[in-house]
Amino acid sequence: MNYEQFIQDVVRVARQDMVEAGYEELRTPEEVEKALERKGTTLVMINSICGCAGGIARPAAKQAIHYDKRPDHLVTVFAGQDREATEKARSYFGDYPPSSPSFAFLKDGQIVTMVERHEIEGHTPMEVVNKLQAIFDEHCEDMTE
Repeated sequence: MNYEQFIQDVVRVARQDMVEAGYEELRTPEEVEKALERKGTTLVMINSICGCAGGIARPAAKQAIHYDKRPDHLVTVFAGQDREATEKARSYFGDYPPSSPSFAFLKDGQIVTMVERHEIEGHTPMEVVNKLQAIFDEHCEDMTE
């Protein structure tokens, strides 16, 4: 297996991981615009092939949504792979600098907050889950009611 095949395998697994967890994959700027303009709350997972994405961010993204409060919409873009889609998504993130992996939380198409790479790298998946669920507690409806 050459390097390119290896990277494509890593990307395929990383994409599949998020889709199986229930996140809608956005691969074009048009898909991003349609998804991020929806009413309600949206969690955007900015995926990556780096170690902190696979070891921390993706596990946290999958675990955090098993909670009484969660966003109306779960979406993901892949930094470094779907460049135009990622750029379009980042255009919604206000003054937050590009960061991957990261999470953006939007309400009615407007950025509310982000969990940036520096809040993921060097932390445990459970610490990131706690950060995400604190955002959900503040901004999401209880799904059990």
